[in-house]
Amino acid sequence: MSKKIEVLSREVRLTGVEGHDYVCLTDIARYRNPEASDDLIRNWLRNRNTIEFLGIWEQINNPGFNPVEFDGIKKVAGLNSFTLTPKQWIERTGAIGIQSKAGRYGGTYAHLDIALEFASWISVEFKLYLIKEFQRLKEQERQTLGWDIRRNLARINYRIHTDAIQTHLIPPELSKAQTNLVYANEADVLNMALFGQTAAQWRAAHPKDKGNIRDQATGAQLVCLSNLENLNAVFIGEGLSQPQRLARLNKIAIEQMKLLTAEDYAPRLRGGGKPK
Repeated sequence: MSKKIEVLSREVRLTGVEGHDYVCLTDIARYRNPEASDDLIRNWLRNRNTIEFLGIWEQINNPGFNPVEFDGIKKVAGLNSFTLTPKQWIERTGAIGIQSKAGRYGGTYAHLDIALEFASWISVEFKLYLIKEFQRLKEQERQTLGWDIRRNLARINYRIHTDAIQTHLIPPELSKAQTNLVYANEADVLNMALFGQTAAQWRAAHPKDKGNIRDQATGAQLVCLSNLENLNAVFIGEGLSQPQRLARLNKIAIEQMKLLTAEDYAPRLRGGGKPK
C-alpha cells in the first residue's frame, strides 16, 4: 500500500514490500535536482562504498543474493568506465533491497536502511528530516492500529448487546421499523452514558463531520464503550429499567474514564432523563 510523507516541502512516496517499508529514491533525488533524479541514483550506484554497503545489506537480508556477481561488480566499482542502473543491479545479483517500478507513477524504491544511506549522500539535512517524518508516520499508524482494534472490539461486543435487546426488550409482534427504533434507543443509552449526548445530538452539532459519534471516539472511550455494552446486556437481562441502567452506566463510565485517561473525564447526563 502506497503512502506519502512531506520532507522539506518535498513529497516522498513509500510502499510496503513483504511487511517492510520501501522509500522512493527518485523522490529523494529530486530534492537535489528535480530534472536529473535518475542520473543521481546511477551516480550513487557507481560509488564503490555504495556497492559495498548494498552487498553487505543483501548478504544479511537476502538468502538468494548472488555473491559471485556481486564480487564482479565490486571489482570494477568506482572506475571511470563503470556504470550501473538499479535494474542491472537487481537482475545481476538478485537484490531485493532496491526495486525499480515502471510507469508514470513509478520510480526507484529502496528498503529504509538503504534509502537513509542514499539520503545521506544527497543531503544530511534531508536525511534527518526524513527520519523525523518517517517516525511521525509510524507513530500515527501505531495509534490508528490501536484505535481500529478497539473499534472492532466495540463492534464485536455490540453483538452481545443487541442479542440481549432482542431477547428481553423486543416483543415478536413489533414491526421492523419499531424494532430498529428500540435498537437505536438502546444504542443511545450507551451514547448518553459515555458521551453525554445522543447520536442525533452529535450529528446536529457536527454537520460537516463524517461518520458518527463512535467513529470520533478516542481509544480510551472505545475501551470503556466495550465494557458498557457488556454491562448493559447484563442489566437488561436482570430486568433493570432504562433510567436505572442509564444512571448506573453513566456512573461506571465516569469511573472507568478516570482510570483510562490522565485527565479528568466526567460525561454528565443532559437533563438526567431517558434518551430520545
